[in-house]
Amino acid sequence: MGRKYANLFESVKIANCQIKNRFAMAPMGPGGLCDAEGGWNQRGIQYYTERAKGGTGLIITGVTFVENKVEFHPMPSVGCPTHNPIHFTRTSKELTERVHAYNAKIFLQLSGGFGRVTIPTNIGDAPPVAPSAIPHRWLDHVICRELTVEEIKYIVQKFGESAAIAKRAGFDGIEIHAVHEGYLIDQFAIALFNHRTDEYGGSLKNRLRFAVEILEEIKRTCGADYPVILRYSPKSFIKDLRAGGLPGEVFEEKGRDLAEGVEAIKILEAAGYDAFDIDVGSYDAWYWSHPPMYQEKGLYLPYAEICKQNVKVPVITAGRMDNPELASTAVAAGKTDMVSLGRPLLADPFLVNKIAANQTAKIRPCLSCQEGCMGRLQEYCALGCAVNPACCRENEMAIIPATVKKNMVVIGGGIAGCEAARVLAERGHKVTLFEKSRELGGNLIPGGAPDFKEDDHALVAWYKQELEALAVDIRYNTEITAGMAMSFQADAVIVATGSVPKIMNLGNQELICAAEDVLLGKRDPGARAVVVGGGLVGCETALMLARQGKKVVIVEALPRILNNGAPLCHANSSMLEDLMPFNGIEVRTSTKVVRTTTKGIIVAKDGVETEIPADSVILSIGYHSNNTLYEQIKDSVDNVYLLGDARQVANIMYAIWDAFELSRTF
Repeated sequence: MGRKYANLFESVKIANCQIKNRFAMAPMGPGGLCDAEGGWNQRGIQYYTERAKGGTGLIITGVTFVENKVEFHPMPSVGCPTHNPIHFTRTSKELTERVHAYNAKIFLQLSGGFGRVTIPTNIGDAPPVAPSAIPHRWLDHVICRELTVEEIKYIVQKFGESAAIAKRAGFDGIEIHAVHEGYLIDQFAIALFNHRTDEYGGSLKNRLRFAVEILEEIKRTCGADYPVILRYSPKSFIKDLRAGGLPGEVFEEKGRDLAEGVEAIKILEAAGYDAFDIDVGSYDAWYWSHPPMYQEKGLYLPYAEICKQNVKVPVITAGRMDNPELASTAVAAGKTDMVSLGRPLLADPFLVNKIAANQTAKIRPCLSCQEGCMGRLQEYCALGCAVNPACCRENEMAIIPATVKKNMVVIGGGIAGCEAARVLAERGHKVTLFEKSRELGGNLIPGGAPDFKEDDHALVAWYKQELEALAVDIRYNTEITAGMAMSFQADAVIVATGSVPKIMNLGNQELICAAEDVLLGKRDPGARAVVVGGGLVGCETALMLARQGKKVVIVEALPRILNNGAPLCHANSSMLEDLMPFNGIEVRTSTKVVRTTTKGIIVAKDGVETEIPADSVILSIGYHSNNTLYEQIKDSVDNVYLLGDARQVANIMYAIWDAFELSRTF
């Protein structure tokens, strides 16, 4: 059989670097992958090596800082070649040698710093630096300190030193971080942030001088033929400070507009950059730079195509490009030269090899939930993946065949049960999975009902084919009773019976339904719906209904929506919050529901009651753990374990991670 997406496996050249296919691994912050001396730890080395082994042609590392003096970062936040050059060279040499064994190339991403977008926990006594005295992105009371010319020259020098260290350590090229996303070098390039009157401010050429001098210094220290590429955003999507513009929204661009973006990329190409790694957005519009599931697949392609029309060097495009049909068509149409995959390679490091083997159904899908990647970087400075617990822990969390094969029973075919069954079967155990309904997936079936949650259903389909391939005995339409569970001749029983929606009595119950029933199409919400509960499920249900043309009101008891449950990645929560008014959804916060009437529902705020007309009142007030079976058998069945929402209602990441952790130990 021929290779279906053959054009994605044609080689491509960046400067003098020949890359075996059109796939690049997008740079992602290497939280937890570096050591206190600024080098790579073994987790980091294995993490990048695994993606090279999986077929990716070009690995681009996460950010490393070129210096730690002008902009101080506590170690080991990320790597730093100049902090301990010998140690960085030694650990990097091991990394590059291992990556090269798979005929992959690897570029080191070098950063001049974060400036006004510095993570608040990394700010010490001194204010963060910036091109000018401008407000910090996250902290209202902090005004950044303007960099001196001497400090700029020092950073430029450190870029040259860092690149020389990288070249010695075996890196095939450098990516500059970046005239993108509003990092320090980008702040110099954008007039909104750069108010300087010296040679680094004013005209566009002056504002790009920092980026150009960095390139010149690297070429001076490493040679003119050493590849240097630039992470570049031709459009910022800044509606105002700390406010982004939504897809389809008409607004005045306060950052870099597309016209200036085209002019800038021409200047940067003329300066000698060898390729451009394209996205759009900024920290003020973070849901463009780190697109959640509410953004379209391939959302950067229109901007990459414009860039490609204006430069002669290769263009790399990121942004939800995990659909191989989309990627292949984009390359064939000349919209991009390479496809950059970030989060999809966290979810499945062997994605590229699976595409090459025409086995796309075996690709574990990225959900764009950002719970394990950007969310954990945001909260804990640690990179991971919600659907792949072994991500960034490839050695420690490897699934090892069991020495003694056991007879295992899993009760419940939700995501926790499916992951438990998968891992147990991969270890070689005999696994029987009981599911009371006719399909696997549990709460992911209603959760994936909105069209922007298609990858939730793709994950369910992935589990189904994996379990079938592993010969797991799946018993559908079988509800296990306590008596049945006590009669099993099993070495261990895992109870993963999930959770059920909370329901409250509000009077006229004919109007009341659970969000799950609406999502599954079991209940027609009518033309006017009130959603009680402004958590993730409530907001996503409201968005789905509003896009169907219905009038929707969200009633939330807390002062703001999306403020309960597990912390969401800022990109996801801010976009979903912005999508509410943009789609005509009325949000009433600090408001409690009182009772339903024949016409709708009575709500109260500050002691004042009002009636909202509604054809349906949709409850999205959380879930109860369904642990009844476990409680009935826990004292009668040996080796019984409670897992997933049945143990504690949480998000999909913890359902998978907990199941993986438990099952890999049997």
